[in-house]
Amino acid sequence: MLIKALLIGIISIVAMLDSRMFGRSNLERPLIVSTLVGLVLGDVTKGLMVGASLELISMGLVNVGAAVATDMVLGSIIATAFAILSNTSAQAALTVAIPIAVFGQLLGIVVRMLMSSLSHMAERDIEKGKFKRVLSYHIVWGNVFYSLMYFVPTFIAIYFGTGVVSEIVKQIPDWLTNGLTLSSKILPAFGFALLMSTMLSKKTAVYLFLGFFITAYANISVTGVAIFAVLLALVVNEFMPKTGNTETPASSNASSSDTDDDDLEEL
Repeated sequence: MLIKALLIGIISIVAMLDSRMFGRSNLERPLIVSTLVGLVLGDVTKGLMVGASLELISMGLVNVGAAVATDMVLGSIIATAFAILSNTSAQAALTVAIPIAVFGQLLGIVVRMLMSSLSHMAERDIEKGKFKRVLSYHIVWGNVFYSLMYFVPTFIAIYFGTGVVSEIVKQIPDWLTNGLTLSSKILPAFGFALLMSTMLSKKTAVYLFLGFFITAYANISVTGVAIFAVLLALVVNEFMPKTGNTETPASSNASSSDTDDDDLEEL
């Protein structure tokens, strides 16, 4: 079990580095991660089943601005291991995946709070001209902290049993959970505000309010609004008259012939 725990811990590190160092090859998706865990534990079929179920849950989860979504990488790995090692169904694994994903979200917030001190250390070293040390903060120590954040819970869960992680989640004080939960609800609004401050303009504001009021008063899901937005974009770009190119073909041909005549005169 030690070798399997180490291998799955390495899988969690690779999945974490996917979007940070590997250019996002989708290795962090639950379907891929759960399949790799199933391959290590000798049950690829159940790994695929658990990964497919978790993929449907995580499709709508995204980090927006400073907002941190639930960590489905950690949840997927531990839930898949729980389903295979305890010989339970994929549906039963979902009951473990959600609290573990929330635990990963809270753990990620704490780790990012601790890592913020690296920025101040980098600023001091920049003033001293120690640029190699500044580079190590980003390339080395940042990835080390993130790797430990994934490797330690995964290794403990696989080696000592998934019940240990569930007990750790239950031991978190309510005041800490409530505080981090409140901050996670505030941060999405702050993240959207940051995005809109750079993307919103007079031309695009009408589409923002259009989507908001459709969602608020038409009782349409986000998927329905997205489909409507795609159709509206096709109508605006393909069927609405385009402005900016008012030059007729005849005038363009005339101008091109005049240019040719000028060239001939120069020759």
